Amino acid sequence: MSESIWFATPTLEELNSLNNKTIHGPLGIEFTEIGPDYLCGTMPAGPQTFQPMGLIHGGANVVLAESLGSVGANMVIDRSQYYCVGQEVNANHIRGVREGIVTGTGRLLHAGRTSQVWEIKIVNEAGKLTCVSRLTMAVVPHDR
Repeated sequence: MSESIWFATPTLEELNSLNNKTIHGPLGIEFTEIGPDYLCGTMPAGPQTFQPMGLIHGGANVVLAESLGSVGANMVIDRSQYYCVGQEVNANHIRGVREGIVTGTGRLLHAGRTSQVWEIKIVNEAGKLTCVSRLTMAVVPHDR
């Protein structure tokens, strides 16, 4: 087992309790697993996440990816001194998804004094890669 990267580890219940107050609720995003160095979440392939061709919208993929990286980034730092906000996100949409659930896994690639870089891989129910995203987060001191 890897050593934990988290400064603080909320429970899944605590993370998911905030979903009604965010974009996560309408899209059906749920946090499902907190590992020693990763955070997982799911999103349904359905009308609330589809584009007109009946596939998961690329923007919905990006919301799932940025949500995993952003929540993860804020779990890595001392939130009494800092907070993290997104600076840049990109995504490559590899495979369309028309039904089921997609699962994203966010992993920290770099933790610096002023920034973090996260990689988020999204897979379909068969475990096939559907999207890969990279997210850069700014680490901001509260007194700024």
